[in-house]
Amino acid sequence: MNIVMAMDMGGDDFISKPFDLTVLTAKINALLRRSYSFLKTNINVIEHKGVMLNLSNTEISNGDKSIELTKNEFKIIQLLMENAGEMVSRDTIMIHLWDSDSFIDENTLTVNLTRIRKKLSQIGVNDYITTKKGMGYLV
Repeated sequence: MNIVMAMDMGGDDFISKPFDLTVLTAKINALLRRSYSFLKTNINVIEHKGVMLNLSNTEISNGDKSIELTKNEFKIIQLLMENAGEMVSRDTIMIHLWDSDSFIDENTLTVNLTRIRKKLSQIGVNDYITTKKGMGYLV
């Protein structure tokens, strides 16, 4: 009766004495399972300033509006959001995208960022990405 009363009051980790080692192990495993499954659900989304980036389907959303990103657009905005508040250099972005900062036209990155900004404005987000001339970008 004490076990039932303890569980009804929220003590689902209650173990009566003397305890059985297999019951203790099972309860610890259940607690770890719940903890890790909770963490996994939060890893699928990055949020910054109300903008949500879904890592599982490459969509970016603001409120009830969302839009799908291309592979490169997704990689760029993910890198910027993971480093929110910090400036990310053009070279860092180019190496992240293409594993090199050479053989890629400088304009290619600029075009990708222009497309991201356009898609952000379609979901009602303006001035989200800040350009630091000659240095890089930040959100």
